[in-house]
Order: sequence, then C-alpha cells, then structure tokens
Amino acid sequence: MNNDFPRMAIFWFGKVTPTANYADVRVAYTSSELVVYVAVIDRRLWFASSPSPPTLTAWDAVTLLLHLDGNIGAVPTDSSYRFVGGLGNTADPGRHQMAYRGTGSGWMPVSIPFTAVAGWRGERLNDDGDDRGWAMSFRIPFASLGRSGPPSEGTIWGLGLIVHDRDDASGTPIPTTVWPESLRPDVPATWGRLRFGLPVYTPPPARPRGTVLIRHRLNGAIVRDASVGGYTVCGEGRDFWTQWGDTTEDFYNPERSDLNIQNQVDIADWPCFSKYYVTFPLDALPPGKAILSATLTLHLIGNAGGANAPRSWIQVLTVAQDWDDRSLTWNNAPLAAENIGGTWVDPVTNWPGWPGIPYRWDVTYAAAQAYATGQPLRLALYSADGDYHSGKYFASSDTGDWNAAARPTLTVVWGDP
Repeated sequence: MNNDFPRMAIFWFGKVTPTANYADVRVAYTSSELVVYVAVIDRRLWFASSPSPPTLTAWDAVTLLLHLDGNIGAVPTDSSYRFVGGLGNTADPGRHQMAYRGTGSGWMPVSIPFTAVAGWRGERLNDDGDDRGWAMSFRIPFASLGRSGPPSEGTIWGLGLIVHDRDDASGTPIPTTVWPESLRPDVPATWGRLRFGLPVYTPPPARPRGTVLIRHRLNGAIVRDASVGGYTVCGEGRDFWTQWGDTTEDFYNPERSDLNIQNQVDIADWPCFSKYYVTFPLDALPPGKAILSATLTLHLIGNAGGANAPRSWIQVLTVAQDWDDRSLTWNNAPLAAENIGGTWVDPVTNWPGWPGIPYRWDVTYAAAQAYATGQPLRLALYSADGDYHSGKYFASSDTGDWNAAARPTLTVVWGDP
C-alpha cells in the first residue's frame, strides 16, 4: 500500500442502514493528478455486466463533481466537470466510467483521460446476499482539466459527491446519498469546497497575556465528548445493518473512560471503524483578546494490534453543529465542516505509566474562529489509516479523578491586540 494513503485528507457522509449507504472520502493530490478515494458501506452490491454510459448511475456508482472556479455559480460552466465511476468486476474498468463537462446550461460527454477503479468485499456481486461494501478510486490528471499541475496552496475548487445505490435486480428506487447534504448536481454554488493545502492561521500582532487550560471538571468546565462506531470490540453484540449505526457508546461500556479512533482500507472491517467528537467551552477566555495558539492534548493509553501496530495520522476536523454526548451515534453525528490537520500517533511500545502518552494537535485556526463567533470549539477526530489493527485508545473526559490529567485538554494562549 502506498505510504501516503494514511495522510489523505478524510471526511464522511451518509448512514449505515439496510438500504442507506455511508461513505468515507479520502482526498489527495500529487504533482500530476488529483486522487479521490471513496469507501462505501453498502449491504447489497450490484453492477451492470454490460454497461452503457447513460445507465451507469442506475447501479452502484459514484459521481464526482469538480468546479475549478470554486463552489460558485448557478449552472455548470466549462470549468465544471462530472466524473462517474461504476462498480464492476471486469478487467476493463474503462467500461464503467464516464466524464462530462459543463456547457453553461447542462452537461456534455467528453473524452478525457482519467481512471475510476472499483474494488469490493462480500460474498458475490449481483445477488440478494449481504456483502460489506465497495470502494471507488478516481485518479484525474491535472492535464485533463487543462492544468499543467496542481493549483497553488490556498486555491479553492468546488467539490461534490453522489453515491448511487442499487440493491436488487429490478432496481427498486433508492435515494442517492450526497455531499454536502444540500448538493444540487447542476448548481455548483451548492457544492462543498476542496482546498489545496491546509488552512493557515496568522495570529494578529498581540502581547501575550495569559494561558487558559480547558479540561472537564477543571475550574468548573464541562467538556463533552463521545466516540461513535464499533469501539474496541468492533461492534460486538450489534446487528451491523439494523443496529450498529444507531448505537451509543454506552452500549459497549456504560462506565468506560476511554475512546477509540480507528479506520482502515479494507471496507470489510467497517464495524471496527470509530471516530471521536469533543466540545470545549471557550467562556473562560476573556472577551476582546487575540488567540495566539490553541493546542488539543489527548493521552494515548493503548492500541489495537500490540506493539507491532502501525502508526496513525489522526486528523482533526471542525464541527459546525451541537450534539448530545448521551445520544450521539454514527448515524446522527454531525458531518465535519473543515479538515484542519493531523498528528502522527505511534503504537505503545514502552508504557510510561499514567496519565499515558500525550499527543498534541494544533487547533489554533479552529479555536480562533470559534472564539470570534462566540461559539464553543467543536472538533471531530478520525484517521484515514489503511493498515489493519490501527485503533488508538485515548483517555476520555469520563476518566476518573485519579487520572484527571489525562482528560482531553485545550490549552489556549491569548494576548492583548
């Protein structure tokens, strides 16, 4: 597997139910191409054995939308592209892909070089047995988009995704799953944003005046957190299609004081996937100040796979909506608003004792935004890991007072403008 796979920026959308689909989306770029990898949790897998371009989306397929001028405009222009990749088991993946370009009023088929390669996991295709899911990998040369290479860092393109689903031979209608949730395929202004490079925060000129530590029960702070997914037991005790997606963390361990962050490339093991949400109140910060730095600290207390487990690039993303830690599940958890970076986390080889091994994430960009708008800092952490046994276990806000130092902590340095 390519060593850069875990560093691909990740986001997600959809739900896990008997008919609805969920997708993890990984995005990266090289000097010559854009790469988008979509891993779909899907119970029934159907493909067209004799595909025709107009009917690809009547089967399991993914549509990738790009607008090179940003997520703007009411119609697809000649800067808009639509790429379709369909599930297939043929050695000729080119039969299951199609490209279109905007015309100013709609879409026109175009013949431009790109690849859309699918893989799947399950018993067999085109039957009524339960499978696990599939994945679509788009590789789009910048030259096919009229570019000599990637745009400069900070450039924004419009981005949209549609997961098309078919679950039986007759093609019983199933709603598509889209990102963002308000997406209209023919209106680029409703799409999401693809940024080249990480967001950058430059603190304003200010004189450092103070540091605030925000941690659950420290100085009366309430820091809510919860992890969703399969926890450390890979969803044991839950029906994967009817229960797993709607299970709260308390089902697995009502008194648990830890959390799991886990992902991998093998879609068959999706019941093991887990992500983490945390909300830090910022009311302990005095008003009218400049945020100079903000650091999230989690303490690693274990991992799947023992000392031979792989290291993980655990990514941090902002969340724009509130949520309830008592009822948060995989299916109702808010989508990420923006991916802002990550940190390498190594497996535990030599246990140092409590409170665990500290790992830190720079969240200054997100904290400054939240502070400026009078909102708490809401974050989600997830990984784009490819290897098995990638789970990393951290202490949560619910860990006991004896290990209070291990609770997730936000350290904010502020100053006078």
